[in-house]
Amino acid sequence: MSEQGAAVVAAVAAVADRLESERSHLTDLDSAIGDADHGGNMARGWAAASEAVAELDDPEPAEVVKTTGKTLLSEVGGAAGPLYGGSLVFASPELADGITADSAVAFAETYLEKVQDRGDARVGDKTMVDALTPAVHTFKKSVEVDDMTPVEALAKAVAAAGRGVDYTVPIRASKGRASYLGWRSVGHQDPGATSTLYIMEELLDVATARLETPEQLPDDAESPTIPDGEVTED
Repeated sequence: MSEQGAAVVAAVAAVADRLESERSHLTDLDSAIGDADHGGNMARGWAAASEAVAELDDPEPAEVVKTTGKTLLSEVGGAAGPLYGGSLVFASPELADGITADSAVAFAETYLEKVQDRGDARVGDKTMVDALTPAVHTFKKSVEVDDMTPVEALAKAVAAAGRGVDYTVPIRASKGRASYLGWRSVGHQDPGATSTLYIMEELLDVATARLETPEQLPDDAESPTIPDGEVTED
């Protein structure tokens, strides 16, 4: 198995472990504004994905990502399966030639585009898009404008996602089951945005530890910061 392939397999396992440990918290968040199944669905789906990718024979990153997405599609119920899993399948070809700065940006942009299309959601709707959009925009800018390495850029993106999660608390939901609550959704943190942040945090940890070539993913990323106004920009 290539080093990059092994790193992506390790990342899927790390995400599975994190979501299992956060299962109750995600369930509590979803109980307040949803149907209380996000924690269980995500933990179950990523556990199955971790098992599936561990059985692959000498996989490359694109194959690991595609297998993860297909498993989530089959194991995760409700809208989360197509949003998380289907979008991974759609974006996986961007990594066909491996993980580089350019392919990572292309993958992130394609993934975001598909999530937005599938969920018909934009920033301000109180969904996972509120974490994902500023993260992807920050990642792209950090790589293409600020000339950061992917791990440095990913650290910035994780911080942007965290700001996005915080942003969901005071706004009113306009998509998904939470939208049925109207103004009663205000004051609650979105569970999809939260799980998106957890996934990104684990990707950063594994990338930092496993993919350490100077050109791609060094382990000396700067402390994350976010440009003012990035989260609320539509």
